[in-house]
Amino acid sequence: MRKVGHGGTLDPMATGILPIAIGQATKFIEYLADCDKTYRAEILFGVETDSGDLSGNILRQVENFSMPSVDEIISATKNFLGEIEQSPPKFSAIKINGRKAYELARREIEFEMPRRLVTINRFEILRVDENVLTAEIDCSKGTYIRSLAADFGANFNLPATLKNLQRVRVGKFSIDDAVTLDELKVDCEKFLLPIGSCIDFEKFFLPAHRVKAYKNGLPTNVDDGDKFVKVYDGEIFLGVGKITNCELRSVKIIVG
Repeated sequence: MRKVGHGGTLDPMATGILPIAIGQATKFIEYLADCDKTYRAEILFGVETDSGDLSGNILRQVENFSMPSVDEIISATKNFLGEIEQSPPKFSAIKINGRKAYELARREIEFEMPRRLVTINRFEILRVDENVLTAEIDCSKGTYIRSLAADFGANFNLPATLKNLQRVRVGKFSIDDAVTLDELKVDCEKFLLPIGSCIDFEKFFLPAHRVKAYKNGLPTNVDDGDKFVKVYDGEIFLGVGKITNCELRSVKIIVG
């Protein structure tokens, strides 16, 4: 059986795009997992849960509150753009002393979640319906939208939690190009993409006489700046290489 991997975990209640890698493509899945992502989120004001979404237990609920105006909400999004600090939810797969946080949370073991820096590139309000706002968010790897929802509510001194979450983009992959599980069951091979086309690095065409040396891990002198590149022998994808101090070396290669 061929290896299978995926490009970024989804929360249990979340839906949306999940890139799947098969066989040698699993070597390169990390380059997808590291990509920026886009989420469409529904944030419910007036409710706080232990999980940060409606799958959890309600910790606090406020009724008969004044919902912020659309202008106030849009203005507040500016406070969450760029590099921000957030505390991931305790119901998450982050390791705490070697154990997953959600395992500790389920056992009601007290622990602190380490805060982390993430980047929000876009926080666009799509609509506001009563006490629910719908937003689309472009963010870096490691961003927890559940934490963003709670922090956004706290900005107005209100509890808030995620009502719905859909991932609509991972790197260059959009949900508009995604296929359903039912479609995959009918003809999986039909939807497979070339590995190189899925990696968002620029192409580097290796001279034919350096291909064997590259595959053997030997450096090739190049006139280019430091960066990762997709390495090709003509139209054949060889793998990912790294240029450092004008030397190209292989990082991950296709075998065969």
